[in-house]
Amino acid sequence: MLDVTPIPAFSDNYIWCLTRGGETDAVVVDPGDANAVLAALSERGLQLAGVIITHHHFDHTGGLDGLLAHRQVPVWGPVNPAITQISERLVGGDHVEILGIDWSIIEVPGHTLDHIAFFAEIEGQPPCLLCGDTLFAGGCGRVFEGDPAMMLDSLRKLAALPADTQVFCAHEYTMANLAFAAAVEPDNAALQARIAHDQGLRDANRPTVPSTLSLELDTNPFLRCEQASVISRIREENRAQGDDPVSVFAAVRGWKDNF
Repeated sequence: MLDVTPIPAFSDNYIWCLTRGGETDAVVVDPGDANAVLAALSERGLQLAGVIITHHHFDHTGGLDGLLAHRQVPVWGPVNPAITQISERLVGGDHVEILGIDWSIIEVPGHTLDHIAFFAEIEGQPPCLLCGDTLFAGGCGRVFEGDPAMMLDSLRKLAALPADTQVFCAHEYTMANLAFAAAVEPDNAALQARIAHDQGLRDANRPTVPSTLSLELDTNPFLRCEQASVISRIREENRAQGDDPVSVFAAVRGWKDNF
């Protein structure tokens, strides 16, 4: 059994902590803040055994030096020489064993050019996707270094994973994302149900993530660029440059950037 629990950091980051049931070795994902990680590990009686990095942004890598000063462990991440602390550089199609689990690497450029995701199918539980800032609950990352076609292609790779995949993204952006999604698809009943459910979680100060891929496919406008409801709404807003998925995605992303 793989356990994945959040370590909150900054205002809205989640540093995911991976453990196997009953064991004390822990691998953390995108540790922007070393102090938050070390405090959480100490509180939980865990020992740092490795670090996963999805991309180079500082809120995902800023804690690396502090963690490695505390304990020298493997660091798995993308092929980006700027992240000097990475000890095993990975590309799409690679497989790596972490905590005794086989993880496949998916290249998902767009938010950044070096972005990768980690995916594992685990016996007896739903598949696990560590997707950093590419796919969010109800949204997707801003297109900082790629272009809309690149980002849409990356999202399609993730959308093709099993529907019961648990999606562990790196930020608590869900309610803002869902407010935008409701502007895009105001008549989406699944979306309205999700808003009510997730608002209840936030009111109880609980995370809205992980979500599931099936839920994202039903409610996330960035995975629904071929849906008639999304295309017609983009036309109503006079944002469409065309009906092809890349043009629709670009229009939706541009709308969200200024929402």
